[in-house]
Amino acid sequence: MTPAHRAVPVPKVIAMRLPLAALVIPLALAGCAGPLPAPDPGMAWVDLQGQVTDIFMSDRLDRKRTPDGRYFQVPPGSHELEARYEFEVSGGGGWGLDSDTQTIRCTLWVRYEHFEAGQRYLLQARSLGFTPQGWLRDEQRNILAEAEFRHCY
Repeated sequence: MTPAHRAVPVPKVIAMRLPLAALVIPLALAGCAGPLPAPDPGMAWVDLQGQVTDIFMSDRLDRKRTPDGRYFQVPPGSHELEARYEFEVSGGGGWGLDSDTQTIRCTLWVRYEHFEAGQRYLLQARSLGFTPQGWLRDEQRNILAEAEFRHCY
């Protein structure tokens, strides 16, 4: 073997940590895909629904971070919900000119005064071109509040 092709020994510390990382990373990722907790009957539950290709996650409840981005669970009464919404928009230049997709990231914000214990709600988001839209709906899909979008970039 020439000096350029000689195997470089892996330090023992790195060699010992690799198997540990191989175990920890999949376990951490599995936690993200775990089952949803059972809804607390003394709270209101808010599901999130975006378009299939979008990323839509709860972020803050009354300006405090949420523990799980897949839902909101709120006490009865008035609350502010914030969620992160990301969607892609095609450049649409045609014939390959400016046809790159662009990712838009926004904060969806909605305030609702009348959350009720034991009730389920749906926070929806979608995009129409560069324009995000969102609504808070009740179980019958009636619109209760229209969302505002802030800090889009």
